[in-house]
Amino acid sequence: MYGDTIHKNNGYDPGSYTYYPVAIIGAGESGIAMGCRLKEVLGFDQFRIFDRQAGIGGTWWINRYPGVACDVPAIFYSFSFCPNPKWTTFHPSGPEIVKYLHGVCDQYRIMDKIQLNTDVRECKWLDNEQVWEVTLQHLMTGVGDLSEYERSQKIQEHGRESVYVSEEKIRAKVLISSVGGLVEPKVWPEEVPGKESFQGQIFHSARWDYKVDLRGKDVIVVGTGCSAAQFVPRLTKQYGAKSVTQLMRSPPWVVPRTIPPFGEKGWEEWSPWLCSNVPGFAKAIRYLIATGAEYDWRLFGSEDYHAKERKKVEDKLLDHMKRTVPKKYHEILTPDYGVGCKRRIFDASWFPGLNDPAIELTTLPLTGIGENTVTLGPGRTYPDPSDTKSSAPSHQVTIPADVIILANGFQTTKWLHPLDITGRGGKKLHDVFEERGGPQMYMGMALDGFPNFFAIFGPNTATGHSSVILASENMVNMALKFIKPIIKGDVAITEIKKEAEIEWARDTQSALKKRVWNTGGCRSWYKTEEGWNSTVYPYTQIWFGLRCMFPTWSDWDIEYTKKGQTKRSAKKVLNIVALAAMIVGGVRLRRNLQGRSLIALLKAYIRMTFLAGSGLLQTIASRIA
Repeated sequence: MYGDTIHKNNGYDPGSYTYYPVAIIGAGESGIAMGCRLKEVLGFDQFRIFDRQAGIGGTWWINRYPGVACDVPAIFYSFSFCPNPKWTTFHPSGPEIVKYLHGVCDQYRIMDKIQLNTDVRECKWLDNEQVWEVTLQHLMTGVGDLSEYERSQKIQEHGRESVYVSEEKIRAKVLISSVGGLVEPKVWPEEVPGKESFQGQIFHSARWDYKVDLRGKDVIVVGTGCSAAQFVPRLTKQYGAKSVTQLMRSPPWVVPRTIPPFGEKGWEEWSPWLCSNVPGFAKAIRYLIATGAEYDWRLFGSEDYHAKERKKVEDKLLDHMKRTVPKKYHEILTPDYGVGCKRRIFDASWFPGLNDPAIELTTLPLTGIGENTVTLGPGRTYPDPSDTKSSAPSHQVTIPADVIILANGFQTTKWLHPLDITGRGGKKLHDVFEERGGPQMYMGMALDGFPNFFAIFGPNTATGHSSVILASENMVNMALKFIKPIIKGDVAITEIKKEAEIEWARDTQSALKKRVWNTGGCRSWYKTEEGWNSTVYPYTQIWFGLRCMFPTWSDWDIEYTKKGQTKRSAKKVLNIVALAAMIVGGVRLRRNLQGRSLIALLKAYIRMTFLAGSGLLQTIASRIA
C-alpha cells in the first residue's frame, strides 16, 4: 500500500495525501546530516525535510545577532563526511557556517528535498496502518522565523490568515525529529511589571531586529550567556550605542578562546592551503581538537581527582579574569560554583569589552519598566544579598532606556516543543515525559510507544565539552541501522522496549546526580526547577559514540515483514550449512595431517570444506593456489 517511494494516494478524494517513506522535521545541521547520510550510506533519496523557517541552517539561520560565531573550532564543528578545507577563520561567523551547510546540501544534492515555510504541528501514529500521519501548516513566507509566542501574537492581532496559508496531511513510514534545543526564545519575565508602558523597542537576541537603530541609544541587555558575550562589546563601538547596561544573574566561567596553530592571522593565511594540499593535516588537527575537548570531561566528575582538576582550572580562569576586566567587577565575576556546572563562555571580546566606559555590568535585578527608563534593585542577584561582607551594589536606581535586548536564553527544558506527537493508544509524548519525571528518550533518540520514530539530538545528548555535530552524527549513524531494514521492506516496526528506556533514563539521572551539574552548586538552563536534568549526557562522547556504533539490539522490539522473515530464515540456513561444512572439513582434515606441510594442509582443508558445501571457501583455495 505504501512502498518505498514518494507518491500521491487517493487522487481527487478529500482524504488524499502524499506519502513519504521518511519524513524529517528540521533543516538544521541534524536534519541535513540525516538527509546526506540517507543518500550516501543507504543510497536512498525518497525523503523530505520540513522546516518552518525561511532558510536552511536551523539555529545558525535564525541567530543573526552582531558577532554571532561558533565557539568550537570549525574544523571540529563540521561534518566528518564533508570537511571544509577553506574556513576563513578558526572560529567562523554564523553566516559562514550557514554557507557551509548550504554547500553540504548542494554537494549531496538534497536541496530539492527541503521544504521551507512549513510548520509540522501534529504527528499521530496510525496503528492499524503502521504509519505516521503528519499535519503540515504552510506558512506565509518568513513568518516561520518568528517565535511561537510571536506567531500567536500575530494571529491575535491580524487573524489566522496573516500566518497560515493552508494545511496538509501527509503520511510517513519513518518519522525523524531533528528539532534543535535552542529553538524557542524565553519570553519576557512576567515578574517584571511595566512592559506595556515602555515606549522603546524590545526584542530577543535570537530574533535580532536590525531595523532598530542603536546609535545614540541607551541599551539594556538582560543576560550574560554566550550570545550576549559575543554581541555586547560591539554595541557601542560598531553600532554607536550611547550606553549599554548588562544585567547579570550570576557570573559564568569564562575561558579564553583557543588560539589556533600559527596564531589567528597565520591560521587564516595558511590553513586553506594546508588543509587542501597536505594529506591528513585537517584530519590530524580535528583529532587533536577532539582529544583536547574530551580531556575536558575530567572537569565534570565528583571524585577527589575531578575536584582537584576543577580547582586548577578555576584558579587559571580567575587569574585571567582579574588580568582582563576592571577591578570593580572582580567580585561579581567570581563564580561560587564549580567550573562546568553550567555552560562555559569561550570568549575573545566580552572581558576586554568590559573596559569600555560606556558598558556597565551589574547584578542589580530588573524590577520595573517606565516609558523610557528601567528600574534596577533594590537587592542584588549575586553575590547572595545576605552576604554582609560583599561590596556589590544593592541599592535601587532608575536609568534611561531606549532599547531592551533579551539575551535570557531559550526554553531548553521543553523538548520537541511545540510539536504535538501522539503514539500508540493516543498517548502524547509530552504526557509520557511528565509521567516519568521529565523529558527522556533512550540514547536521546527513541521512546517506547512511538514506533518508527527517531529523534536526533534529543534529551540528554548535549556534551558540555565537545562538538554538537559529533554527537548528532553519532545518533544519525545509529538511527540508520534501524531505518535501513524498514525502507528495504524487511522490517515493519522498530520500537525501543519500555524497560530499556526507563533503565536508560534511571541510569542517566543517577549518573548526573554524581556529576558537577548537580553537585557544583549552580543554577543553569540544563535543569528544571525541580532538578530534572534533560540536557546533558553524563558520560564521555567516546562512550556515547561506541554505544551508537554497536547498538544493544536486545533493547529493541523489531517486527519483521514476511519478506524480512524469509531473509532471516534463509540466512540461518546458510549459517548452519556453512558451520556444518566447516565441521565436516575439519574432520576430513584431521585424517590427512601426517607428513604434510602447513600450506598443503590448508589447501586440503579448504578443498574438503568446499566438497562439503561451501563455494566461498573454494574461491579462497584458488587464490592461495
